[in-house]
Amino acid sequence: MNPAAIGQAARIFRERYPHFIRRTPLMKLPGSALGVEAAEVWLKLEQLQTSGSFKARGMLYRLLSHPIPAAGVIVASGGNAGIATAAAARELGVHCEVFVPTVCSPAKQARLRELGAQVVVSGAVYAEALEACLARQQATGALLTHAYDQPEVVAGAGTLACEIEEQGGGAPDSVLVSVGGGGLVAGIAAWFEDRSRVIALEPELAPTLHRARQAGEPVDVAVGGIAADSLGAKRIGRLAWDIAERWVPQSLLLPDAAIRSAQLWLWQQMKLAVEPAAALPLAALQQGLYRPQPGEVVALVVCGANLDPASLA
Repeated sequence: MNPAAIGQAARIFRERYPHFIRRTPLMKLPGSALGVEAAEVWLKLEQLQTSGSFKARGMLYRLLSHPIPAAGVIVASGGNAGIATAAAARELGVHCEVFVPTVCSPAKQARLRELGAQVVVSGAVYAEALEACLARQQATGALLTHAYDQPEVVAGAGTLACEIEEQGGGAPDSVLVSVGGGGLVAGIAAWFEDRSRVIALEPELAPTLHRARQAGEPVDVAVGGIAADSLGAKRIGRLAWDIAERWVPQSLLLPDAAIRSAQLWLWQQMKLAVEPAAALPLAALQQGLYRPQPGEVVALVVCGANLDPASLA
C-alpha cells in the first residue's frame, strides 16, 4: 500500500462517484475551543460520510475493483462496514448479505435492512460473525468484502487522508485515529508516511494493536466495552500490522469513561452526534494521553455517526 494506490482511488471517487463518496468537511479550530493545549485542531467530520462512516470509501472501492457474481457481495461487520457495503451494493444494484454479531446495535441492524441488505445475526462478537460469513461465502460464491483487511479497503480509507491534506493546505503535524481492525489507521499512515505523526488510539477493552506490539505479531484478544460494535475486531489486520510497524510510532489506550465523556462533549458543546469510536481522538487530547508540542497542528478523525440518538441523552 502506498500513496499512488490511494491517489488512484481518490481520482475514481472524484471523477465517477462524487455523489456517493462525499468530500466531508474539515473544521479548523484553536485548541482552546476544545479545551486542549494544541495550536490548532482539525476535525475531519467523516461522520457525515455516506452510510455514516469512513467505511463507505473502502467498501465501494472493493466492489469497484472486482467483478461481482450473481450471488452479490457478502460481509461480516460490527455494523459500520456492513452498512457501508450495503450502501455501495445498492449504488451498484447488486445483492448484499451482512453477518453481524449480537453486539451490533439495533439501530445499525435497522439501517442495514433499510438499505436492502439481508441481515444474519451470528455469534457474540465480530470474529464469530466473520466465521459464519466465510462459511456462507464458500457456499454461495459471493464477493467477500472484509471490514478492514483487504488492499482495496485500506486504499479507500486512505482517501480520507488525501482529503485532509488537500483541505488543510498541507499535512498536519499529527493525526489521531481510532483503531479496531486497523483499516483506517493503515490507510491514513500509508498516505502520510513520515510526513505526519500518526497516533493509533484503542479502547482499553479492545486493544488489538497494543497487544500485537506486546507479542511482536498479531494475536487474538478479548474485546468488549463501549465501542465494541465499531472497534470490536479481536485481531489487528495483517495489512494494518505491516503498515503500522513502519509508519505508526505510537499507540495509546483509553478507558471507556474517557471515551464516553468525549462523546458527550462533542454532542453537548458542538452538536456533533457521533458514536463512541469517533470520540477517541478527542478523548486522547482532553485526557492528556497525547500532549501536542507547542505550535503543533493536530488532526482528529471523527470517523462515524451510526448510533442511537437516545444514547446521547
